[in-house]
Order: sequence, then structure tokens, then C-alpha cells
Amino acid sequence: MAEKDKGPVIGLSWHPTLPTLSSFTIKNIKIPDEAESSSALWKPNSQLVDGLFVPPNDPIKLNKLRTSQCKDTLGKDWFDMPAPTITPELKRDLQLLKLRSAIDPKRHYKRGDPKSKDLPKYFQVGTVVESATDFYSGRLTKKERKATIADELLSDQTFRAYRKRKVREIEEKNRPGGNDKWKIKGKQSRKRAKERRH
Repeated sequence: MAEKDKGPVIGLSWHPTLPTLSSFTIKNIKIPDEAESSSALWKPNSQLVDGLFVPPNDPIKLNKLRTSQCKDTLGKDWFDMPAPTITPELKRDLQLLKLRSAIDPKRHYKRGDPKSKDLPKYFQVGTVVESATDFYSGRLTKKERKATIADELLSDQTFRAYRKRKVREIEEKNRPGGNDKWKIKGKQSRKRAKERRH
């Protein structure tokens, strides 16, 4: 009978009991705000009801919770294209594609958004497969095929010669004059130099 006075043994109430650590106490430790923010695995005590997470009743908060837990895709119209992880090689290739108008002087491309310097978030990388109808000279050989666009451009001889020529032109344009500005050239400059001395 004494057990019945205590309360119901079988019931739906559950109270979590956390063991207290008597060997040491934690003092002056502040949990950072990042840890306090809710994630899929850890929720603060204010969001727990009897130790269990209950989704919020507010539809705005519920939508935020759903969007934070769903996959990062472009949407149904783009067949749920996922956002790939950007590796250094992919980043280099994307930067080269943005600067493709400077690669080939005889080919002109539609100008993209000049203000946006950031790289696209959603994209896919594929491999070009030549059809059987292409002639052999139109295809790339196995030696010419590289893993990335950057490697392919660096191995291209015509692009290398064009790049060297352009770099030489820019260096000549930006090079300081040196002694050439003050060198005496021709009779008139000698005459003026003589007049300046006297």
C-alpha cells in the first residue's frame, strides 16, 4: 500500500535525471552563441519539453526549421541540381571561365555580370565526348586531354605564345623610362642641352 501512496508506477510521465558530478564543479565557463543556436542534433533546454524536442507551432518558425534541414538544391525546375563542394581545381576552372574572353583574342563571348565577382553556387561539370562523325583532326588526342581547363590551357602552344606576347607588351608599356628620357638625340636636342648648361 505504501507504493500506491507514492504515485502511479505505470504512466506516461517521464522526467530525465542527469547525474551530478560531485568530484568537480564547473565555474566561469560561458557557452558561445554558436553552441546555443539550435541545430539538427543539439537543441537548447528552452526548446525541450520533458527532455524531448517538440517542433514549434508558429508556421514561420516551422518553415525556417524545414528549410534549414532540407538539401541545398536549385529547385524542381532545375531537376534538384545540388550545390557541389568547390575544390581548388574547380575554383580555378570557374575563374578561367569568367575570364574566357581574355584567353582567345579572336573569339568574343557574351559579357556576363561585371559587378559580381563571386563564383556560381550551382553548376555541373561534364566531359565533352566527340561524336563518331567528327574527323580525326577535329578531335583531341589522348595527350592533349587534361583533367582541368587550366592544365589544358597551359599545355596549349598557341595560347602560350599569345600569353607571352601579351605579357611582354604590358611589361614594355609599364616599364619606367630610365635613361632614355634624358639621352641626347639629334642636333636640336644637343643644341638645347648646350643652352641649358650656359
